[in-house]
Amino acid sequence: MSKILSTHTLHPRAKAMLAGAGELVIASALDARALAAEAENADIVIVRAPLSPALFEGARKLRAAIRHGAGLDMIPMEAATAAGVLVANVPAVNARSVAEHVMFAALALSRRFRMVDRDLRAKGWLTGRDHANFASELAGKTIGIVGLGAVGQAVGHIAARGFDLNVVATTRSMRPALDTVGFLSIDALVEQSDILVLCCPLTPETRGLISRERIARMKPHALLINVSRGPVVDDDALIEALQKNRIGGAALDVFSTQPLPPNHPYFGFDNVIITPHMAGITEESMMRMGVGAAGEALLVLANKLPINLRNPEVVELYRRRFPADA
Repeated sequence: MSKILSTHTLHPRAKAMLAGAGELVIASALDARALAAEAENADIVIVRAPLSPALFEGARKLRAAIRHGAGLDMIPMEAATAAGVLVANVPAVNARSVAEHVMFAALALSRRFRMVDRDLRAKGWLTGRDHANFASELAGKTIGIVGLGAVGQAVGHIAARGFDLNVVATTRSMRPALDTVGFLSIDALVEQSDILVLCCPLTPETRGLISRERIARMKPHALLINVSRGPVVDDDALIEALQKNRIGGAALDVFSTQPLPPNHPYFGFDNVIITPHMAGITEESMMRMGVGAAGEALLVLANKLPINLRNPEVVELYRRRFPADA
């Protein structure tokens, strides 16, 4: 019987899909050594935690690593391809969940929700209410989106049509995707945005993209919302800007180190919202991601290629490893 190793538990609908295809095993631990050991006799790995290159060296039966979601930074692509392992993902299925989280964060920061809630509970009605005098509306402001993939487009759609925000974006292609979006260079975007939203993948080009110099270009009241990956932002520069009240606030869902240490400086700011990498997690998105990953696994186990194959250059080597797929 085929073994399907998942780093995390799957949605019940995904489990039901896989029930007749093989033995579904949930990883007992997420450290590199444990995952590599449990993947040694696996046919499929469903990925929600970082995999090490060493995993692919020892997993002789492994046919595919399937990302439970869109981002591929958890899978060492070169190691997977060198080992003849297919890599697939489930793009776009959590875009709405992430986009709604972005708007929730923008509203919470603009309406000073953390401070209102804290002081209402600790100091009383009038003290909590006083924060409303410094709150602001979203309508008419400019939201700048870095990365206009499925998430960025969903953010732009909700922002323009739901909140009357002016939407500008920067993306590698710089090709219009929505009629409500204006395109700017990254530096112009940073300078003009009241709300700066990071939706880009982590690549060598985007690592450190929001640098000290670019943070210095932001408006004094601007909000930074990061739902991409932690290393896109220079943490030291952002912390310094927050300490000096150089920007209006930040909402951070992703971090260079995860879990974020409990004594991290980000926890000390009233105008910073911290969430544990959950922007894309809702009951609905978990169902869509799980079903999508299970569907790709079933294709591979049926000797077919996944729909969302991300390393097509591996196919020749993969077919030499598993001749029945030819």
